[in-house]
Amino acid sequence: MKIKKKWILGYLAIDIICIGMGMGVPFFNILLGFPLGYFLARNFIDERKVFRYSIFASLFTFLILAVIWLLAMLPYCLDSTKDIANFGEPLILFTPVASFWGWLVLMVVISPFLQLLTTIFSAYLTHLRKKIY
Repeated sequence: MKIKKKWILGYLAIDIICIGMGMGVPFFNILLGFPLGYFLARNFIDERKVFRYSIFASLFTFLILAVIWLLAMLPYCLDSTKDIANFGEPLILFTPVASFWGWLVLMVVISPFLQLLTTIFSAYLTHLRKKIY
């Protein structure tokens, strides 16, 4: 079974809305992995397809976040005279520069990976439920 194009476009629109609701912080995208995993597991028996579609969803989120965060932060990354300490990022590490880079890695790399993990986890639980009941 293939997913219809309207479902794919609907998911892409919901993914962009979730990024916008979080104002660039992809918390809602991570939570979106749960219904996506359920939907994929209900429609596909093959785990490879579930894994492939969840990777595509995670890559789309990664691309959008890379455009949002990396393009906006490019002047700060290239110009050493910019004041990173008062930029507004939380000081999650000891120095402002390390916190700045840690925040970028968290937003662009780790968050889509967490979305991938929630999607796979939800799909796995749905497959387990189908086998039990």
